[in-house]
Amino acid sequence: MIRTNDYQTASLTSRQRRVINNGFSVVELLVVCAVIFIMSAMVLPYIYNYKKLYKSEDQTLKVMDLMQEASQHALNNRRTFRFEIDLTDNAALIIDENGSAAGTLVKSIPLENIREVRMDAKPAGVTKPVPPNYNDAVFANDAVGHKVGAATITNHSVWAARFRSDGSVVNAADVPISVNLYLWPPLTLGNASPRSKQEVRAITMFGGSGAIRYWKYDGTTFQPY
Repeated sequence: MIRTNDYQTASLTSRQRRVINNGFSVVELLVVCAVIFIMSAMVLPYIYNYKKLYKSEDQTLKVMDLMQEASQHALNNRRTFRFEIDLTDNAALIIDENGSAAGTLVKSIPLENIREVRMDAKPAGVTKPVPPNYNDAVFANDAVGHKVGAATITNHSVWAARFRSDGSVVNAADVPISVNLYLWPPLTLGNASPRSKQEVRAITMFGGSGAIRYWKYDGTTFQPY
């Protein structure tokens, strides 16, 4: 007795049976690969440009997270932890002062290449966040430094904020500091103008309470978020 499946298979041509047995042909696989390659070539530039557009925002959020982590360390351990932006190493640092001036490095995260995101100055043509009209962060040579293992790292260009156990943020003289820190993509390497004002971001730090505010520039003014 011939089963239905056997009858259907028997009615197929020899070529159709070979296709069923052998799967896809080499030509079909090459066509599929070619389509995937063409679609990837079309999509990748858009993905790259999209990521590039949001690099200043991504870095702002990373920096804010690290500031909040430094503040939490200070509250939990009841001693001062220092947050630094190190332009020499192009990194953001958390340093445990642990009763000493230099302190010990706790954490370091790399920052975007300065061709993509600058943090050392306010971009040209951009007004400060208002309110508050605080001073802008100033980078200077670090004569105190910090320890990495047995070595002390000094003479880097840094901006530092010291988070204390009472929640306040102070400078090296223990004076509360309230500052603006800007993150933005330069038009070209070292250029003072932003590639796009809509990509400019800012962080305001309130020294008395350690509170942090995030700002986006809308092309005319900073808007809080």
